[in-house]
Amino acid sequence: MYVLIASMAIVSSCKKDDDSDVKQAPKVNAPDASEALIGTTVDLSFTYNAEDGFASSTVAATNGSAVIKTDGTEGATSGTIVVSFTAGNTAGAGSVTLSIADKSNRSDDATAVVNVVAEQTVFRVNSNITENTSWESGKIYILETRIAVEAGATLTIQPGVIVKGEAGTGPNATALLVARGAKLMAEGTADAPIIFTSVADEIIPGQIASPNLDSDLNGLWGGVIVLGNARISASNESGDVSQVQIEGIPTSDPNGLYGGDNDADNSGVIKYISIRHGGTNIGSGNEINGLTLGGVGSGTVIENVEIVANQDDGIEWFGGTVSVSNVVVWNTGDDAIDTDQSWAGTLDNFVIIAPGDHNFELDGPEGSYEAGHTIQNGIVIANDPELDRYSSDLINVDANSIVTLRNIYFTAIVEGQKINRVDAVGVVFDNIMLDVPAANLVDYVDGDVVPTGVVAGGSSTANTSVLGWTWASNAGALAGL
Repeated sequence: MYVLIASMAIVSSCKKDDDSDVKQAPKVNAPDASEALIGTTVDLSFTYNAEDGFASSTVAATNGSAVIKTDGTEGATSGTIVVSFTAGNTAGAGSVTLSIADKSNRSDDATAVVNVVAEQTVFRVNSNITENTSWESGKIYILETRIAVEAGATLTIQPGVIVKGEAGTGPNATALLVARGAKLMAEGTADAPIIFTSVADEIIPGQIASPNLDSDLNGLWGGVIVLGNARISASNESGDVSQVQIEGIPTSDPNGLYGGDNDADNSGVIKYISIRHGGTNIGSGNEINGLTLGGVGSGTVIENVEIVANQDDGIEWFGGTVSVSNVVVWNTGDDAIDTDQSWAGTLDNFVIIAPGDHNFELDGPEGSYEAGHTIQNGIVIANDPELDRYSSDLINVDANSIVTLRNIYFTAIVEGQKINRVDAVGVVFDNIMLDVPAANLVDYVDGDVVPTGVVAGGSSTANTSVLGWTWASNAGALAGL
């Protein structure tokens, strides 16, 4: 009996050892979906695991043909197999299925999706633009880093193009920078605006609203920076200077300089553009604006601009003489409109919706050169309780600001929001209308006296019908204005 029990124990022990030596079946992993032009060849990398050792592989394809370019290594327990896929002659979905077998003749397969297209639709941009370049309608261009259009070059962006910025912060922040002496010809249309957004945005040409990102999600990439040769008011420890480096661009990059003596300078044409989800952090408390205009001259045309969900300001001017019209600034994290260094242009016909800080931050000169600007014909929705967004005040100026504010209607005002420094000598108020009871008007200005030109009630003079192309309008944010 003892011998029998011992024999059974030995058999049982051997069986457990055999079970522990059983190898797992092989596993194949396919790459992410990709794109191939009709008739062209792309390489696809599959990975595999085969505990019992790789033995063989086969491949099959739809809407094209496939061959194994680099096979697995015999007996290897893991590795990569590269398959070359040649797209067929018909645009549409294609696929590549790779099957592998191990030394025990067990198998697995995985399928990679390949979208066969008549022409390439997605392009990656990773170097500065040094010669005349066109980005074509119906296509998507991905900025892998900060891209500068250098002096002497013109970047033309056709209607309907979508530009997406990769994620990145600090010196790795993505942005499109138009240097002094370069031009940006970004002429969208109301039916086909040019959209600047994040690579996280799944939007495709022909769409207006993002299919996956909320309209208040910010800081996912940088923004658009245009620099010119017009006059600015700036100084350093030695006195006045005619040129300085724009915020956020390292001093080692000469493309970041702006300012000069040509007030009629021409940096191109910008029409029907929407800049979204930008303002990534580039330093401590320093983010990129949606649209930055540094020393941009009056020869530049900028009209029909939308800024959505920028972490910093919507539009900021640093000197220059360029005028801008037909603007929507919606859900910015900081100021909606910011002016510095004696900007000498006009902002005409605009809507501001619930910025995170100031509706207007209008600073005075920083050097001895003094020039003023005009902001007129606008609607300011000061707060959005549904999104818990409240601007910090109504109008913010410095004691030395030089600005005329005309025909601006403020609504959705809450207690505590005011127009500050109403006695600044360079600031002119002309028909600034606050949607509050006349008896309470004084509560919405600093001091005890309502300045000339500030009134209770009124109605908007802005023309919102020309803003119907924007995401804000399509989302209903301009309804009733």
